Formats: sequence, C-alpha cells, structure tokens
Amino acid sequence: MKPMPRILIVEDEPAIAELIAVNLRHGGFDPVVAGDSVAAQRELDAVLPDAILLDWMLPGQSGISLARHWRKQARSKSIPILMLTARGDEPDKVAGLDAGADDYITKPFSTQELLARIRAVLRRRAPEPDSDSVTVAALVLDAATHRISFQSRELKLGPTEFKLLHYLMKHAERVHSRSTLLDKVWGDHVFIEERTVDVHVKRLREALGAAGPMVETVRGAGYRLTAVPAAAAAGRGAALQSAA
Repeated sequence: MKPMPRILIVEDEPAIAELIAVNLRHGGFDPVVAGDSVAAQRELDAVLPDAILLDWMLPGQSGISLARHWRKQARSKSIPILMLTARGDEPDKVAGLDAGADDYITKPFSTQELLARIRAVLRRRAPEPDSDSVTVAALVLDAATHRISFQSRELKLGPTEFKLLHYLMKHAERVHSRSTLLDKVWGDHVFIEERTVDVHVKRLREALGAAGPMVETVRGAGYRLTAVPAAAAAGRGAALQSAA
C-alpha cells in the first residue's frame, strides 16, 4: 500500500492547525503539526515531509525567515513550501515567493482549494521520465543523471529551476510567454500566478552564474534561452567596428 504524503503544518493557532490537519487526513495526507519554528525544525530533522504548509506570522522566527533558511539547506531545499497568510497584497505574495515558497495561499481559503494546491506542488515535484541530453553553446543538461554543466563546470539547480532550464534549452532561441512557461513547466494549474515565473527565472540566472545572461528577458513578450546573449553580441560588434 502506497504511504500517504506527509505534510508538515507550521501554524501557531491550534484551532486552525487542527482544522487543516483533519481536512488533510480526509484528503489522503498524513499531517504533522508544529506550532513554531523550533518545533517545525525538530519535525523536519526527524522525518522529511513531502510538503510544508507554512504560516507567515509565527512566534519567534517568522515563516518568511524559516522558508529562506530551509531553502539554503541541502537537505530541505527541494521540499515544496506553501505559504499560508492573511496578507494578500501583491508585494506580500512576491516576498513569499522570493523567500522560496512554491505557492502562496491567502486566508481564508476553501478546503478543496488547499488540497488541490498541495496535490499540484507534489505533481510538479515528481520527476518526469525524461532521459535526453541537451546542449546549447557551453551549457549542457543531462536529464537522465539530473546534471548541468557550463564550460565543464557542474552547476546546482533546484527541481523547478532544472525543469524550467530543461524546457528553455529544448526550445532555445524561441521566446516563451509567462503563461506558456506556466503551462509547460508547472502544468495547467490555475492557482499559480505569472509572477512565479519571474521569481524562478531570477533564481535560475543566479544558479547559472556566468551562464545566467543566456536566459534573456524579451520585454513585453517573455523569456528565451540563447547561445549568444545580446550583451555578448553587442560586445563582439563593437570589437569588430574598432578593428575596422
């Protein structure tokens, strides 16, 4: 029998935490509740959950700070995090996504929406049976071994950034809108906002280091991965003119 996905609920209000836990059990999940950052870290150290529901406002260390901490740790950096908060303004959502959250759920929310979002992040986390290798200039991605290198140096990417880069490399030199990337990389999941793409592109560029400029922003259109970034092409053109 397949084990139920383990969900860590980090929520300091016992009534809300218990309500979420009951609904998760009925939805086929195995919930574990922690009331603050210390308890949450203890639970995570004991057994890694399949996903984390993380309240923004916690006693002591905030949910935002906790998300940033977990994203920096090798053991927990790939665990999906869904931020729970009553703060629904766009700057707050952006802050949550920038901190490392995979999704952002505004209170109050319906049980069905919560369950759907959890299932969605778990689907996105599941690896796809893809074993091809793609090369664009000096950037090489091997899907079978989940390895990426640039100029023979290995790079480390999170699971979402890996999937995003894989798609961009397989369709290099084309411009992809945010909605297209959401559909192709995240799947046709109605809850994810287009701003999520910008956050993950930023993370992807940072992880690529010197290869980051290969991921270009096309104003008003979206993103593309190119073998010759515009900045490099401009530099070569200037050099040719000087030589002439």
